[in-house]
Amino acid sequence: MVILIIIAVLLLAVIILFAFPQFSPIPYFPSNAKDMPLILKALTIRNNQTIIDLGAGDGIVIFKGAEKAFQDKLNTQFIAVEINPVLLLILHIRRRLHPNRANIRILRQDMFTMSYTDLTDSTGSTDLTIYIYISPWFIEKTIENIKKQLSIFEVVSYFYPVKCLPEHKEGVKEGVHKVYAYTQKGSIF
Repeated sequence: MVILIIIAVLLLAVIILFAFPQFSPIPYFPSNAKDMPLILKALTIRNNQTIIDLGAGDGIVIFKGAEKAFQDKLNTQFIAVEINPVLLLILHIRRRLHPNRANIRILRQDMFTMSYTDLTDSTGSTDLTIYIYISPWFIEKTIENIKKQLSIFEVVSYFYPVKCLPEHKEGVKEGVHKVYAYTQKGSIF
């Protein structure tokens, strides 16, 4: 009986962490593993690049990308940005077990208020790609925040188009869901 109560309390705690916007305003929906080849192709993983996954969730994109970079012997930096404590714990455990863990950073940050210039300064890379799979009503707000700080970057968006970035880098790729790729070039507003 005591074990059932403990399990119920733990389950309730996990539900609260995922259900209340105070802990994470964006619900957790992982990228579909069947689309991972399309996502990795759109990220165009290359040497001396930094890839940031905003709202990294369980890290499927970061860890698959880091695995590919490790196999190809690339010096690609991966940054997982997450705010949910349960998902952060999962990310840290997965990072510890990953062969390319030296090139993976995990940050507890709010994607709407974080400094993207600090991230690019700390990695020393000017080749920046941002992966997003977030609720469509947060995409524009997030990209506009990035555009205020950075002038050149690439965006790969899973499932939803980014309306404030009209030019596609490689067009739309379609698997189970769509993958959109964009290049932002220009001056900071």
